[in-house]
Amino acid sequence: MSTSTTDIPATMKAVIMNAPGEVVVEEVETPRVTGHGDVVLQLAAACVCGSDLWPYRGAQPVDHQRMGHEYVGTVVEKADDVTTLELGDFVIGSFMLSDNTCEICEAGYQSRCANAGEYTGSQAQYMRVELADGSLVKVPGGKPEDPERLADYLAASDVLGTGWYAAVAAQAGPGKTIAVVGDGAVGLSAVLAAKALGSEKVIAFSRHEDRAALAREFGADVVIPERGEEGAAKVKELTGGYGAHGVCEAVGTQGSMDQALASCRPGGYIGFVGVSHDQTIEGQNLFLHEVHLEGGPAPVRRFLPDLIERIDRGEIHPGRVFTTRVPLDDAAEAYKAMDERREIKVLLEV
Repeated sequence: MSTSTTDIPATMKAVIMNAPGEVVVEEVETPRVTGHGDVVLQLAAACVCGSDLWPYRGAQPVDHQRMGHEYVGTVVEKADDVTTLELGDFVIGSFMLSDNTCEICEAGYQSRCANAGEYTGSQAQYMRVELADGSLVKVPGGKPEDPERLADYLAASDVLGTGWYAAVAAQAGPGKTIAVVGDGAVGLSAVLAAKALGSEKVIAFSRHEDRAALAREFGADVVIPERGEEGAAKVKELTGGYGAHGVCEAVGTQGSMDQALASCRPGGYIGFVGVSHDQTIEGQNLFLHEVHLEGGPAPVRRFLPDLIERIDRGEIHPGRVFTTRVPLDDAAEAYKAMDERREIKVLLEV
């Protein structure tokens, strides 16, 4: 059994990727509650993620797939056994669903929940979310009227939480020098996180002035345009020859991981959150670097309550990673703009 508002339409608009490079907006059936623990959200905003570009570019298979995994919205229908949320609540959820009660979740790794749930794509007007009690966090005060605050909340659903995890895994904190490999939305969020966590020096890598400027706004003390061995040499030059205490790897390629390893000091920490594509670490190379590695899909649910509080206090403004906004109907142009690196991240107005 479920309860709902009375104005949920029978159909809605949703973004579909039919094939690499082919993004369309179609009229589809509006999702409804289908099982225990479900809710349906009326989405307030959506966005395109850098990881969406992998299938867009043909690096991952895709065939008529509903898109989107970052979301903020209002509960408009819920299963009767959902106990922590009410109709009308405005919520943020992670891109990975969790019951938040299994042993893995309780250890802080909700992205690998033993009972993980599913959701319909979030680049749409409505979405269904399973495991609502464990996955969604209510925002005090409801849906914000300020579009900048809404963008901040949307960023928390993925890129901010992912960048935060990278910084935490890299042991960011007072007295530490943290380097960030990657100047996309996740890498820039890692810069913000490393500085917010109190790191003494944050080093960003970027060759693009718009991204370098945002990195500085987010707290980067130094921006290095060089990459590879030259970039790592610059990091060591800035750290007395030792290398960074921690490195956030936010790309997922062979080159980005090699640069992270080369930039990290012995005994240091690498937080890797870039979706891995054709990335390997040769055993002897890893053995000789003697570093700590932690990464994978970010357990955003672990960080959401703290991130919401920081946003509400005005301490951080992660929504600055959205460099443009377009209507949901223009999703194809949003993908193209990000693919061509004309925009860092695009917010879709629902």
